[in-house]
Amino acid sequence: MAPPELVADLLDGKHRALARAITKIENRSEGYRDIVAALHEHTGHADVVGITGSPGAGKSTLVDKLAAEYRERGLTVGIIAVDPSSPFSGGAVLGDRIRMGSNVGDMDVFFRSMSARGTLGGLSTATSDAVKALDAFGKDKILIETVGAGQNEVDIVKTADTVAVLVPPSSGDDVQMLKAGILEIGDVFVVNKADLAGSDKTVQELRGMLEMRERDPDDWEADIVETVANTGEGVEELLSVFDAHADWLDRTGKRDELERKRYAEEIRTLLRNDAGALVEDEVERRGGMDDLVERVVRRETDPYSVADDVLEPFRDAVRHND
Repeated sequence: MAPPELVADLLDGKHRALARAITKIENRSEGYRDIVAALHEHTGHADVVGITGSPGAGKSTLVDKLAAEYRERGLTVGIIAVDPSSPFSGGAVLGDRIRMGSNVGDMDVFFRSMSARGTLGGLSTATSDAVKALDAFGKDKILIETVGAGQNEVDIVKTADTVAVLVPPSSGDDVQMLKAGILEIGDVFVVNKADLAGSDKTVQELRGMLEMRERDPDDWEADIVETVANTGEGVEELLSVFDAHADWLDRTGKRDELERKRYAEEIRTLLRNDAGALVEDEVERRGGMDDLVERVVRRETDPYSVADDVLEPFRDAVRHND
């Protein structure tokens, strides 16, 4: 059962309760699923923006400036910074960084650093659950800054309504290295540190690649915005693009479509995870993986037969329910 007082306090706008709930969610503590389930009916109001891109692109500085500008507009902000996971503890190894300097002390900007927990896309189920907590709490805008540790950031589309891909100015090599998946997920491409040499070339390279990108005529046409996050230059223009994309999502019905796809993927993920846990328990009941492998090595059985044997009780249970 979800702690009723914790859920009630969170819905009542108490930041301590929000922090406690997200801690339970991130640690997958007992009762976390009940908390998320209890909050679900109160979600669906926040606008979620994902900020991704390669390390060194200036994501943290830009997120800080975006949050400050949202606050200037009277909006409340939740920020989740997805950090690389520690190989030992699974915790966020960069979690102690003071990354949101402009918004320190502002209670209407809630910042949380979370672990990617080894997921290739830099996001985990816990992150999307934390977004739900921020949404239910009543945050107007939720910013997700991904780990940016490679080209596998496409998981962000499963959580964010609008995705901004940051690209640092260069000779164009970074643009050429962008995989098709990254190009496909971007609703806006941000050439940050645009005051540095090479920014014009990077914009041209990006524009050329986006023109070659296959898209339906009714789809959103990705924008390119130049920013200098350190000074805040270009931030208002970027927020205007975010607003335009949000309006487009609402006007075309794409937001509802995104939400349905998101929940379908979440249900599939939960089913895979829960079914996998049941299978692991069954493997242990049969003596553990080492014993099963040893039997395969001795040619007493084969991997397909092992899988069939382990899954047989589950098949029997399904047939019985039929």
